[in-house]
Amino acid sequence: MKTKKIISLALIALPALLMVFSATMKFIAAPQVVEGLTKIGFLPKFPLPVLALLETISVVLLLIPKTWRIGFFLVCGYLGGATAIEVVGSQPPTAAILLTLIWIGTYLKDRSFFTGATAK
Repeated sequence: MKTKKIISLALIALPALLMVFSATMKFIAAPQVVEGLTKIGFLPKFPLPVLALLETISVVLLLIPKTWRIGFFLVCGYLGGATAIEVVGSQPPTAAILLTLIWIGTYLKDRSFFTGATAK
């Protein structure tokens, strides 16, 4: 049981850390991020700090025990959008991989979340 909890935590924490790094790069407007988002047409239509803030809030809510469920849905929405952009832009599906890890980690954390059964 303890092993499953550790694996679940790792599968959720790794993508969360990568998303925090991504948000940090957006907050500081790293040239690679600005160039990539401009190339796909995302900038200047959407302010970069707002995107970074949305990403940060989603991850923070995912990592707080009392709000992890809403954080899960917000992260899924964020990474789902990122996956769509990557697919349309013929880029490697990095967001889809992170999303898959979060889904597996969440399933190991609380299976009832996916089955509709009441939690123990």
